[in-house]
Amino acid sequence: MIKKFFGLMIFATVILFSQSAFAEPYLTYQAHVQDRGWLRPVGSGDVAGTTGHNRRLEAIIINLPEGVEYRAHVQDIGWQRWRSSGEVAGTVGENRRMEAIRIRLTGSIANKYDIYYQAHVQDIGWQDWVKNGEVAGTVGENRRMEAIRIRLVRKGDDYDYARDRYDRYDRDRYDRYNRDRYDRERYDDYEW
Repeated sequence: MIKKFFGLMIFATVILFSQSAFAEPYLTYQAHVQDRGWLRPVGSGDVAGTTGHNRRLEAIIINLPEGVEYRAHVQDIGWQRWRSSGEVAGTVGENRRMEAIRIRLTGSIANKYDIYYQAHVQDIGWQDWVKNGEVAGTVGENRRMEAIRIRLVRKGDDYDYARDRYDRYDRDRYDRYNRDRYDRERYDDYEW
């Protein structure tokens, strides 16, 4: 009976450790937006911030326990120092726009993953995806960032930009809600 118990415990331990070794890193990020404050945290690939509301992104917090650094380019300040997971990049309560951001992975996760990110910028819209420390947004153009999307991609995987472009019906819950509301209003206005 004791042998079976210890055998079962060893088996459970092996399963537990093997699953955690293959688990995907958990990435979340949260935006501080003009006149709205801190929005709810979102997960990998989701939109943080607003689009179509002309509101500036003022700050961001990125959480990735395995190792991430990021820095913001802020109105009248320029590039801030690199921040670590869970720290605020940008400004809060100063009414300054974030204009650009750089994000990079650190530690062992940098050997396994690339970090891709995409900025939604005033008068431009969604820019192309950039990765691993490249600049998203604009520098020297006085344009506000309005939203951002971030995602981890395992090294060696083909990243399909065309499949992952911003699609208001599939990617953003807020726009999905507006589409449903618009459809309901059209239905209600229809003369039967």
